[in-house]
Amino acid sequence: MKLFKSLLVAPATLGLLAPMAASANEVTINDFNAAEEIAVTNSRVDGLEARFNDLEAGSFSETTTASFGVDFLVGAVDGASSEATAFSYQMGIGLETSFTGEDALSATIDIGNGAGAAASSDGLNFDSTSDVLTLDGLTYTFPLGGATVMVGDNTDISAVYTGACAYNAFTDYMGNCGTGNSVGVGGNGATAAMSYAFDSGFSLAGGVSSTPTSLLTEQGTDTYGVEAAYTADSYGVAVAYSDNESSTFWGVNGMYAFDFATISAGYESEDPDSTTKSGFFVGLSFPEVGAGSFDIGMGTSANYTSSETEYYTYEASYSYPINDGMTITPGVYIKEGTTDQTGFAVKTSFSF
Repeated sequence: MKLFKSLLVAPATLGLLAPMAASANEVTINDFNAAEEIAVTNSRVDGLEARFNDLEAGSFSETTTASFGVDFLVGAVDGASSEATAFSYQMGIGLETSFTGEDALSATIDIGNGAGAAASSDGLNFDSTSDVLTLDGLTYTFPLGGATVMVGDNTDISAVYTGACAYNAFTDYMGNCGTGNSVGVGGNGATAAMSYAFDSGFSLAGGVSSTPTSLLTEQGTDTYGVEAAYTADSYGVAVAYSDNESSTFWGVNGMYAFDFATISAGYESEDPDSTTKSGFFVGLSFPEVGAGSFDIGMGTSANYTSSETEYYTYEASYSYPINDGMTITPGVYIKEGTTDQTGFAVKTSFSF
């Protein structure tokens, strides 16, 4: 497998051709008219240039920042319903404006074609927007007393959570140390959440998310979530609860940093009615392996009841920074199931 702005030039040309019919000692009234036309033309050009300068200076707020991230993926899955090698991409655009220096109005825009086998929900879960720019989140965050409040649409409740997972996941399920329904709880649409950080290292957070057309009504689906966390220099732990009206979840994840590596682990319990399901994750992160970092982990592929057959996912990846804005990450994963799947991919990430 091979891993495979417009300059807007606005030329302005001013030409003035004046016939010189008079001799060196002859001066006519037309000579003065030409000089007057030149002065008028220069005045108009100066005014136009000033207007362009005003437009350029005021077109982008000094308190607004933009960030961009691009991921390219070349990979293959063996053992799925159809074996394939695929190329996928995703791009994220982040815009943030502050009005007081303490608040933030943020918008996230995504685009991607992540429908390939290696980027499917069984793998890296790349953004799939059919090559169309899509608003992924619009939020306003501001301080209230000693707390931080976030309101917005199409964003996760857990965006204000602290969490305690230090593992750099390669596949999507491992991203929250296996606690994606509790510590990594998402949202349904309109979201309001709040967090408070104590000086001692403790933090509390919680929020609610509802479909915008049926906000907190019986016609809509509401998700609630709360989290308590403690973080120190070398260790941390987070406990969270969430309820999406069809299931409740309890989750805990934590990390401990040794001199040579950091261990992360997570456990989640799910109660959909009267049946309890659970799942777990454990992983190791080695921050200095050559010029890059190495992560290896395993966990259940979902939450299972005691009577169900448990399937596991294993993964390993190595991230190598080429420079400050480019990182290459090859990785491999094995996902057990009725048909086992083995996936290998190389992800190239750009940030600017």
